[in-house]
Amino acid sequence: MSRVANSPVEVPAAVNVSLDGQDLSLKGSKGTLALSIHEKVEVKQDENVLRFTARDGAKQSIAMAGTMRALVGNMMRGVSEGFEKKLQLVGVGYRVKAEGKTVNLSLGFSNPVIFTLPEGVTVETPSQTDIVLKSADKQLLGQVAAEIRSLRPPEPYKGKGVRFADEQVRRKEAKKK
Repeated sequence: MSRVANSPVEVPAAVNVSLDGQDLSLKGSKGTLALSIHEKVEVKQDENVLRFTARDGAKQSIAMAGTMRALVGNMMRGVSEGFEKKLQLVGVGYRVKAEGKTVNLSLGFSNPVIFTLPEGVTVETPSQTDIVLKSADKQLLGQVAAEIRSLRPPEPYKGKGVRFADEQVRRKEAKKK
């Protein structure tokens, strides 16, 4: 069984934590995030440390305590440092251009694809084939990156498509005559 909940979450000096019953709010230099803690989990704040314990000894309560601890740890890192995901476009004529809160993607379709970013996610395009997404919310960042990748996932024969920067695409051999 996992013992994630046993390790406390350290609160950096630059992060402001407010705990109101089961509602936790974190405010840092990269933004503000809020989370409603599960009713089977108890949170205690001691100076600059958050501790998570299960209210009862049930297996589900212990699992939820570990889940809540992991979520709050990610939120703490997000509001202090932030998260980033890198995507690459591989293919002839595949290009990307960031325009404010929209991303203009040329992915080999007859028309360019315009993807609107949700609130809390920013984008940079250091080159025509690289996308860098940044956010304080790890879950939202991963969801946006997955949605952009799903517009043209990498295909196994030539490897063309949108892929994560660290993704390895398994290539297939073409048919033989």
